[in-house]
Amino acid sequence: MKANAIGINHVALEVGNIDEALKFYGNFLNFEVHEKNEMQAFIYFGDQFINFTKNDNRQPDQKRHIGIAVDNKELVRQTLEQMGIKLLKGPFLDFLDPWGNRVEITTYINIQYTKADHVLQGMGLGHLKKTEQALAELNARGLGPKKNENS
Repeated sequence: MKANAIGINHVALEVGNIDEALKFYGNFLNFEVHEKNEMQAFIYFGDQFINFTKNDNRQPDQKRHIGIAVDNKELVRQTLEQMGIKLLKGPFLDFLDPWGNRVEITTYINIQYTKADHVLQGMGLGHLKKTEQALAELNARGLGPKKNENS
């Protein structure tokens, strides 16, 4: 017997400075900060979070990365460019944060990952609707919303 994987609750990212990490990510993402101290901070987006953990000896990622779903990918692209962040070559919106964590930004409506309607509502994002392609991918796996659901 095995346990069933249900989802990812959080990801821990190593950073050199907690306050600087909160400022950097806060320049292009809205989130709530919980339990911050000089060694770690937890930033929540609805029912998931990132744990920033202080590590002064962080090595840059090459292939390993975290994907963050947003409501407006182009706004993130523009903001990162204004911040002087170098975007990585390739088909995705990838970049390295100041500590070498590779981050991929994706658009929530275009991917299979789905937040429950009540969580989206609580986040003030109840207006987001999945694209037909994302819904088709979900439906092909038997994971699509019921006919009376909107996401």
